[in-house]
Amino acid sequence: MIKFLLALNFLFSLNANAQSKITITGTLLDKTSKAPLEFATVSFISDDKDVSVQGGVTDLDGNYAITITPGTYKVRFEYITFKTVEKTNQVLSKDTDFGSISLAIDIALLDTALVIAEKTTVDIRLDKKIYNVGKDLTVRGGTASDVLNNVPSVSVDVEGNVALRGNDNVRILIDGRPSALVGFNGADALRQIPAEAIEKIEVITSPSARYDAEGTAGILNIILRKQKLVGFNGSLQVDAGVPANLGTSLNANYRSKKFNFFTNTGVNYRENPGNASSITEFFGSNALNRFVDESREFGRKGNNIFTSFGAEYYINKSSSIIGNIVYRLGNDDDLNTNIINRFDPNRNLNEATRRTEAESEDETSVQYTIDFKNDLDDKGQKLLASLQYSVNEETNSSRILETDTVANELNDRELVRQNENERNVLLQIDYELPVGENINWEAGYRGNYRDIINDFFLEEQLTFPGPLVPDAGLNNTFVYEEFINAVYAQYGQKIKKFSLLGGLRYESTLINIEQATTNDRKKKQFNNLFPTVNLGYEIDETSNLTLGYNRRVSRPRGRLLNPFPSRSSESNVFQGNVDLNPIFANALDFGYLKRWQKVTLSTSIYANRSEENWEFIQEDTGQITDNGDPIIRRFPVNLSTQDRLGYELTLTYRPFKWWTINADLNLFRVTTDGNFAERSFDFVNTTYNARLNQKFSLPTNIDFQVNANYNGASANAQGTSEGIPSVNIAASKDFFGDNATLSMNVSDLFNSRRRQGTVFIEDQFRSTSDFQWRERQVNLTFTYRFNQKKRNERGGRIGGDFELEG
Repeated sequence: MIKFLLALNFLFSLNANAQSKITITGTLLDKTSKAPLEFATVSFISDDKDVSVQGGVTDLDGNYAITITPGTYKVRFEYITFKTVEKTNQVLSKDTDFGSISLAIDIALLDTALVIAEKTTVDIRLDKKIYNVGKDLTVRGGTASDVLNNVPSVSVDVEGNVALRGNDNVRILIDGRPSALVGFNGADALRQIPAEAIEKIEVITSPSARYDAEGTAGILNIILRKQKLVGFNGSLQVDAGVPANLGTSLNANYRSKKFNFFTNTGVNYRENPGNASSITEFFGSNALNRFVDESREFGRKGNNIFTSFGAEYYINKSSSIIGNIVYRLGNDDDLNTNIINRFDPNRNLNEATRRTEAESEDETSVQYTIDFKNDLDDKGQKLLASLQYSVNEETNSSRILETDTVANELNDRELVRQNENERNVLLQIDYELPVGENINWEAGYRGNYRDIINDFFLEEQLTFPGPLVPDAGLNNTFVYEEFINAVYAQYGQKIKKFSLLGGLRYESTLINIEQATTNDRKKKQFNNLFPTVNLGYEIDETSNLTLGYNRRVSRPRGRLLNPFPSRSSESNVFQGNVDLNPIFANALDFGYLKRWQKVTLSTSIYANRSEENWEFIQEDTGQITDNGDPIIRRFPVNLSTQDRLGYELTLTYRPFKWWTINADLNLFRVTTDGNFAERSFDFVNTTYNARLNQKFSLPTNIDFQVNANYNGASANAQGTSEGIPSVNIAASKDFFGDNATLSMNVSDLFNSRRRQGTVFIEDQFRSTSDFQWRERQVNLTFTYRFNQKKRNERGGRIGGDFELEG
């Protein structure tokens, strides 16, 4: 009986202990930079030798919440190459918050080999998703366009144009700010930023008031690498490929107690062959040629230098200053060939010509940035200030020759020169004020000045033989100036399981437009309010809901406003519209995140309504070229109201440790209403983008990756486009104790990434086309890491997959 009572008492004691668990929370920071220490270790060592050590690790923001049994402990905070902090004789009998604890760098370990993470993760925040670029094999030796094309919610078409959830009115930032690095043609500029220079991509579909209101689809923020590992460390990469792709890049930094120097530098030579074809039937009575059959070959060759160099000085424990210079130099020499056959209504050949365009383009971009950070107190009060100046200069010249291949004689010669210069000046100040543990106030100012000067000059030979004569109808100088002053305030609070982030942004925009050729001037001014609200609800530790609302704008710039026509060929003219107004949009986003043991699901339903949308009208001008081709003019107008309703799903499934599956789907419906020149431009388009990525970690340190993409067929008021499939594959193997990696990737394995479509304008023309910007490419990459190792997080070997974090 006594033994029974003792056993019963023991069981009751165990049950009491099990029910008296407490939770210890806090945050670990780098003492110098105040950056969060992710995956740092927190240990609870009991004075009772019979009690096992308890503990856990911090998350990506340096936070921890660890459940332990009550008792007296020595609490140890540890992070590699940092000095360990210990708190002794801690009597813990109830839930306790240790607050923020800072760890200092251990100078004695500066020369120790360090570790880096190569895992790709998607971190879901209340107002954005952060795609951390890890060991993604399919983008090795690639560009920013290749990186973006692998990011959930983002698609890049065959010409390099970027869309967010199928909407191309997206704002692209560099390090959180507008930059001339994006260039006049964002697609071309993104192809000159190497993938190795990018640390992460922020996909901001529901931007808070802190961000610019520009971009009705949202914001893509490209964060460049700025390593902060202690000591001297980095990686060297060498690339080679077919068609010709030769390059090398260096990513390195040196950090001591007071300074951190970092650089990301690359040199590359690329050849990007492409092709296109089209058949156009004209219905106008003035058309001498009823059918025009055209085939094009693009021979592109480009040299590119990209470097980012900077230094951070830690003034004291609470403040630092960062200076950074980014320089980009591009030189392209392209030779494009057009074979054009023209036929009468009976399909008899009227004329056959061969048109060659030798194009040379030089582009230089420089960006200077100074950032100041100051932690005003230990409670999280912060002041951040940034000053940025950037310049982008582009010079383009083309020599065009057209030869009659039947008569074998020259019938057209042109010289085109175009110069564009852009300057950006930006001043930004942000202030953060926490109130208690769960409330945060934030306010700030941003002033942005931008000016663009575009010179276009064309000379044409009118008689053979004869001199080149300037074309007064096309030659012009266009000046665009933009001043935007913005202030914002936002409030964030967490109440148990609820999170709120609400704000209001005011932007005053002044635009000056000058057509120097005709001395015409126009001034526009807009004063607008942009409210934002983001809500979150944590259902449990594995799932949460989010709801976001924001108002956005897209402003016309440069080429869209220039009323002087420019042309890609004699028969195709683009003309801007100086009276074009901004697009304003209101957007809603409802999201759900759920994590199971092997599966993580992120899904959302979104709606977007925009007014005064730009539609690009194509029409027959009634004029013809010397060859008898009708001249088609294309121009933008504020025409339509557009409603977007979409569903997005991102899924990660890891059936085994060696196999990870990532999939994302974006299904959306676009309804547009509008009329122009007594013609209806109403249409309804339902389409989708799908991506499936699989990663296999094989024996002997071999990784294999397959990435399949499909952009569904689509339509608008003037044409249709067919679906575009593509498949990329890659493999890699580690050598020399994981210090080196050899990888190979094949981009567009089946050479299928091409746009095929039809444009039909009633009573004017019908055109079917096939366009391939870049043909299949094979790249081989060798990477060597010095004073760096790959980190095995959470006990497993790291591959190139991505996970979703709440």
